[in-house]
Amino acid sequence: MWGRNVYDSIAKFLQFQLTVNVVAVVVAFVGACAIQDTPLKAVQMLWVNLIMDTLASLALATEMPTEDLLKRKPYGRTSPLISRTMSKNILGHAFYQLLILFALIFAGERFFEIESGRWAALHSPPSEHFTIVFNTFVMMTLFNEINARKIHGERNIFTGLFSNPIYYVIWIATMVAQIFIVQFGGRWFSTAALNLEQWLWCLAFGVGVLLWGQVVTTIPTSGLPKNMAIGGGDVTSTENILSGEYEDPATHEKRSGQILWIRGLTRLQTQVILL
Repeated sequence: MWGRNVYDSIAKFLQFQLTVNVVAVVVAFVGACAIQDTPLKAVQMLWVNLIMDTLASLALATEMPTEDLLKRKPYGRTSPLISRTMSKNILGHAFYQLLILFALIFAGERFFEIESGRWAALHSPPSEHFTIVFNTFVMMTLFNEINARKIHGERNIFTGLFSNPIYYVIWIATMVAQIFIVQFGGRWFSTAALNLEQWLWCLAFGVGVLLWGQVVTTIPTSGLPKNMAIGGGDVTSTENILSGEYEDPATHEKRSGQILWIRGLTRLQTQVILL
């Protein structure tokens, strides 16, 4: 059970991290090409990376095993680390987040009736426009961290949410830190303080990740291409090596070395057991 829990913890972290990476890289690249500027400043990306790497790894990798783990088959040696369900979640949530962020980048100033930050001068003060983009990205990342707790297509993403104090303490602390960064960290984080209405919209886009997750879950995994599963492979059995099944002359010398090495290791293990 513990082995399955460790495997699931790694998979949860990968699902969350890859989603954030895809969104951040695409936004930075398109922003650099379209407006010759990045909507997310360097120090803001450092904060996102702190959320994505250090804090998320502590939050997602510290969940205790549950009895539900025993209801599933054990993972095989060739099981993919990123399953088709995980790939579906990564691409599905990346699509939603990119759609929201690009809408805010290219039309957000008209929606919120604020000054555009796309063509701001080089040393101009931080704009509300790009602060909303940054804040929305962090909100969607935080709420997607709740989605990332489930990697097998479960619908109830809140099951066991409060069973891990480390998880919800980190989540709440990150939310509080984000509020202080936006409202009071303008000098260091290139942000402008937002009003209540703007904050509510950012939170609404973040909560939308949870609702969108239910839509993504509805997509049947069985209909997806098998090559969407990443990280699997064939494992050569040592029994096949020892039995001399490989008769290709070009690899005979290499196989002979493997046979001698495996036999020596087997004898060493036998001697250790006898001692």
